[in-house]
Amino acid sequence: MRHAERHRTARIGWLRAAVLGADDGILSTASLVVGVAAAGSPRHQIVLAGVAGLVAGALSMAAGEYVSVSSQADTEKADLATERRELATDRPAEEKELADIYVRRGLDPELAETVARQLMAHDALAAHARDELGITEQMTARPLQAAAASAATFAVGAALPLLVGIFAPMAQISLMVSGASLVCLAALGALAARTGGASPWVGGGRVAFWGAIAMAATAIIGRLFGTTIS
Repeated sequence: MRHAERHRTARIGWLRAAVLGADDGILSTASLVVGVAAAGSPRHQIVLAGVAGLVAGALSMAAGEYVSVSSQADTEKADLATERRELATDRPAEEKELADIYVRRGLDPELAETVARQLMAHDALAAHARDELGITEQMTARPLQAAAASAATFAVGAALPLLVGIFAPMAQISLMVSGASLVCLAALGALAARTGGASPWVGGGRVAFWGAIAMAATAIIGRLFGTTIS
């Protein structure tokens, strides 16, 4: 029977984008709602600010992730094109380069040359992409996947403080939005840490800590510079 293994590195691409999107959705929208509420604004303005933050944030996250990951993908394609040309024009030098990599990793020179020769006979470009450039199937850039994951999770995360802001009593909007958002941020951080193999307590604690600072800062600004509209 084959020994099946499941590695967490395969999740890095979508997990990073999803966690960033949900965390930013909760935190930025909660901070916006808390800041506007602290300024003494009426509920319809608080909700309007939250909805605007949700839509703008989701689209911004999608665009930012797509552009960022596309740049990574472009770099990977350029490096692969360079390797493809070098393999076509000077294959012996490329084989020696691959063998030297294996020697630095601990293989005997003779064995390293054999391994390099056999791997290049099987798929030369894949061998150089993996061992020289560090490009693997699991880690390769996927712009559309990252953009969709970030936008969707941002919208889901932003919906939480927005819903609390809609239904909470006016006098308690800031407190209830902050409390609910901190609980969700801590849970999200713990889940992401556990999924990635780290301590859920550390992951949840650091997200909640910085979230509390962000919401406190916007509440102070809203209280200092806001005006009550009758």
